[in-house]
Amino acid sequence: MQTKKLVLFSILLSVSIVLNIVERFAVAGFSGVPFFRLGLANIVILIILYVYGSKDAFTMLILRIFVVGLLTGNLGAPTFWLSLSGGLIAFLLMMLFKQLPGFTIISVSLMGAIGHAFGQILMAIIILSTVENIYLFPLLMVLSVPTGIFTGMVAKKLMRILSQQLFLEQY
Repeated sequence: MQTKKLVLFSILLSVSIVLNIVERFAVAGFSGVPFFRLGLANIVILIILYVYGSKDAFTMLILRIFVVGLLTGNLGAPTFWLSLSGGLIAFLLMMLFKQLPGFTIISVSLMGAIGHAFGQILMAIIILSTVENIYLFPLLMVLSVPTGIFTGMVAKKLMRILSQQLFLEQY
């Protein structure tokens, strides 16, 4: 990994960890929905996916989930598994839809938000051994659409800024 890329990757990893931890405490209390997140850390994953590709974005995702799990004391806890399953399915959908014509960073982000919700519901069904968690899926879908669009819009804007300031390749 080139030095410039490693430094940027490290800074973005730190930013995604901070965003994830802050969001975990701030948004859940504000929204009144304990499992609800805006997905701000996903902005970083989108940027890495578009600038450096799938391999680096996947590495960033896994590092963030494990480091946040360690820092919050949730490594191996149900919330860790919910985050991991949601993140993996979100990543797979984002990677897939990024390759399809007509999909922008905003629509790819939206698919990631939907995938994250689906992954969390699926893991909740497995962990709790009850299919009734599927009833949360419509609520999570309603919340995923605006948050997915929002994170995609922010990622798009940041991509423009980063490409001008850091001379990154255009996506």
